[in-house]
Amino acid sequence: MHQAKNGTPASSLREVEWHKSDLSNPSGNCVELARLPDGGVAVRNSRHPHGPALIYTPAEISAFVQGAKRGDFDYLTD
Repeated sequence: MHQAKNGTPASSLREVEWHKSDLSNPSGNCVELARLPDGGVAVRNSRHPHGPALIYTPAEISAFVQGAKRGDFDYLTD
């Protein structure tokens, strides 16, 4: 697989397994994540599985997950 870049069509990331949270909305309104071969993470909108994927480095996704666990983004759901 070539190096994925932001905006790569998610459907072209064929060697990945997409996952979504068990807390996802039953109508499919959620984001899905997939680990890339280089250790990065791709993110896509589950309603548009063939649309563009955002690509994050391991350091970027780690910082985001740690911040989410700490509650840094809780204000977004208030």
